[in-house]
Amino acid sequence: MTKIGSASTVESSHAQTLSRGIRALEVLAEAGGGLSIAELAEALGVHRSIAYRILRTLEDHGLVSRDPGGRVELGPRLAVLARSVFRDLQSAVLPELTAVANELAMTSFLVVLDHHECVTLVSVEPREVHATVAQRPGTRHALTYGAPGIAIQSRLSPQQWARVGGDAIRPEALEAARRGYATSHDEVIPGLRSVAAPLIIPGQTPAAIAVVYVASGHTTEQLGERLVEASARVTRLLS
Repeated sequence: MTKIGSASTVESSHAQTLSRGIRALEVLAEAGGGLSIAELAEALGVHRSIAYRILRTLEDHGLVSRDPGGRVELGPRLAVLARSVFRDLQSAVLPELTAVANELAMTSFLVVLDHHECVTLVSVEPREVHATVAQRPGTRHALTYGAPGIAIQSRLSPQQWARVGGDAIRPEALEAARRGYATSHDEVIPGLRSVAAPLIIPGQTPAAIAVVYVASGHTTEQLGERLVEASARVTRLLS
């Protein structure tokens, strides 16, 4: 009995350590820049010594690194791992995102559904534009708002919607289903607009192709139609 209890305690400790390590990576991704060990420890709700041990393990695997000032940031190994996530989807969508970004002079990005949230998987900023809105990979927001979330909602079946914990589907999602794209303003980040088209491929995680901007010489209809076109090309390629 003692051995069973000891094994259970060790397993629980390992699970907690793993959970904290994953949460540390999430905190660093959400921060968008380096954090001190004290700041990271506070965000994790642990003592600095525990945060330090977590970081040492993550450093050993190249998942985090420290700059000359000692601030912690995500490491290069994560980029290698990220390339293997939805590899076929990323390969198919990247040329389309690049074309959209340069044609429309705004940041384009791919969002995938992760349980009840939208997660940015890859983004492309336009060339030869002095100022654009950044959309970092790893950024996430609830499925219930923002153009990408509305676009994905518009193509989910009632069974899929129930699985992600949704209540009533937004009227905007019904409108997006009719016209093929969704729009939003001030929903995720104040002052920003977004347009998104769903990317629903059989056997693949529901996704959306989107752009984010402050102002544009294009109408929302033009933006939506361009994203629908890009989505259709990716769908044909992967189907």
